[in-house]
Amino acid sequence: MQPRTIVRRLRQDTGELDFAEPVTHVYAPLDYASRSVNIYLDRFAHSGIDALLIGMNPGPWGMAQTGVPFGEVAHVRDFLGIDCPVGRPKIEHPKRPVEGFDCERSEVSGRRFWSWVQERFGTADAFFERFFVWNWCPLAFMEESGRNRTPDKLPADEREPLEACCDLALLRMVESLRPKMLIGIGGFAMKRAASVVSGLDIPVGSILHPSPASPMANRGWAPQAEAGLEKLGVRLPGSRSKSLKASSKTRG
Repeated sequence: MQPRTIVRRLRQDTGELDFAEPVTHVYAPLDYASRSVNIYLDRFAHSGIDALLIGMNPGPWGMAQTGVPFGEVAHVRDFLGIDCPVGRPKIEHPKRPVEGFDCERSEVSGRRFWSWVQERFGTADAFFERFFVWNWCPLAFMEESGRNRTPDKLPADEREPLEACCDLALLRMVESLRPKMLIGIGGFAMKRAASVVSGLDIPVGSILHPSPASPMANRGWAPQAEAGLEKLGVRLPGSRSKSLKASSKTRG
């Protein structure tokens, strides 16, 4: 199954789900940002990659704006070369407006991640020749206050149908891209990946999530992520530079 088809079915399946309070708003960027999603898939999703990197779900100032995982606006536009009109959620939270590529907020997690990719690999093509980045869940959940609610905090009767949809899509993506390894960006993504491929001969590991809510990530995410990748046997180009160490400590 081709990535576009996988995404279309995931969008349909998750669009049929219902969520109750304290969740008051659900953003589905695979739907309203479908143009940039399709560009991302068509340009960068290749089979036979070294590893599939998996995040949890969209952040309000990242994928919720651009449709791209960890999709901090400036890096998606300037590094990945994606810049196109983005629609709006059906019901928009007043504290979490979707302005697409006009959004001036910078998502720290995405900025840390794609800054590292750019500094380490040089070009987007060089990175995506070996890797692809995918979010396990395509939905962002918000409470009335604007607070983000992650999928693992949903009640079981809402979480389990969501897991079924997202796990199936991840399995299909694995079958399509044929990665040698799955790497969760954070512990939650690693657990979902391990569950999905439990019957397959594909190793699963994890690296530290670049979230500013993580004290460890705030002490220099990029060097720690690289150490995690090297421990998993992932070969990285070149050697770690002083500029990489310094920049990763000051972002956030």
